Amino acid sequence: MHTNNDEVMTVDDLRNELDDLKSLVNTLLTIIMEEADGVQNGAAPSLGEHPRRGYCM
Repeated sequence: MHTNNDEVMTVDDLRNELDDLKSLVNTLLTIIMEEADGVQNGAAPSLGEHPRRGYCM
């Protein structure tokens, strides 16, 4: 099997890009899965006398 140096560089570049994309996806999933509205940790303001159901911040 004959491989060209350009092909090897392209495969290495694609692997690096794939690793970067995997890292980005994992970061985004982590952000999405965290407390979206902050209510559980107290970071979001309370809604006062309103019912607690049906609200999203």
